[in-house]
Amino acid sequence: MSLPPEFVVPEPGGLSGILAASMVAVGLEAREEPSGDNARGAGSFEQDAEGIAFPRVQRACVVLVDGLGWTQLRQRSGHFPFLRNREAQCVTTVAPSTTAAAMTAFGTGRSPGETGMLGYTVRSPQGGLLNLIRWEGGAAAMEEWQSCPTLAQRLARPDRFAVLQPERFAGSGLTVAAFRGSRALVAEDLTERVDGAVHVLRSGDADLAYVYWGEVDHVGHERGWGSFEWGEEASRTDAEIARLSRELPSGTLLVITADHGMVDVVNKIDVATTPALAEGVDLVAGEPRASHLFTSQPEAVAARWREYLGASAWVATREEALPLFGPVSKRFREVVGDVVVFMRGRDVVVDSRTQTPGSIALIGVHGSLTEDEMRIPLIAEVV
Repeated sequence: MSLPPEFVVPEPGGLSGILAASMVAVGLEAREEPSGDNARGAGSFEQDAEGIAFPRVQRACVVLVDGLGWTQLRQRSGHFPFLRNREAQCVTTVAPSTTAAAMTAFGTGRSPGETGMLGYTVRSPQGGLLNLIRWEGGAAAMEEWQSCPTLAQRLARPDRFAVLQPERFAGSGLTVAAFRGSRALVAEDLTERVDGAVHVLRSGDADLAYVYWGEVDHVGHERGWGSFEWGEEASRTDAEIARLSRELPSGTLLVITADHGMVDVVNKIDVATTPALAEGVDLVAGEPRASHLFTSQPEAVAARWREYLGASAWVATREEALPLFGPVSKRFREVVGDVVVFMRGRDVVVDSRTQTPGSIALIGVHGSLTEDEMRIPLIAEVV
């Protein structure tokens, strides 16, 4: 079953290779791992870098701006006087184009199909919904769910990789999934994180620092990326990244990227109030732009959804959709929906039976395979 012509699939040299390529750039090496399904060898991280090659340097700083897609950076470039003047590559994120999947791919070098981080929510082994962002099962349960080793866990010297993060992120499900084993340094707002990265690299206490910033994505969800509020947050973010560039030690590699882009919603369709969509569907997981439907009647449900949604969605059975998620672990095959729905245009499908009014009200969303969601910037320069 062919994809719509405007859809973008994950390409080599994208998000999942960026952190590994940064480790290669500063000479960090992998330790020997115990044998097993998830093990990779000792030595360099070059295999994980997927062909991305950065200049070899003594130190590096990686900044990931949540929600800053290629389209957003280009179409609202007036808010990015620093970033718009950098030489940028356009690369891809993973499918689905959502934070849980993307951040874990970034931190492990593995596909969503291998990590099981296949959406905002996924179906649990008990048949309910697991929220992979607001994880409530504890660190051990997340490590059991996402058992692939992180890049940080594979480091021979994990103390040389510093992650600047707010205290509330420590031990969170997503941190455990993507960055367990790293050296965590508490820094609350973006100013503190920039200061912390500069300090740890200037002092020689780390070779690689990682800075995450989520406010651009947060404002985009609440107000839309076309809003003036988004523009104001974008300007603040650009100014802090410019300061980071000025204050890092000379010769530092500065890498800037994102986890996904975004679209602003035009039309919402609620499964709960649409009998043609609700019929035969036992559970809706994923997110409004990329839904996993669980049903005992996959062919019939897929046909009804195709007929109802028409050109606003690409509807596929599990077998048709599996290649989009990269290599898929046997234990996660049934976490992928019996039917998978990727939305086109700016429409979403929600389910008010399980989703909160706040999540349904979001203006800016992501998860699907459109260019606005899948294309992200990659900037790398020695400052």
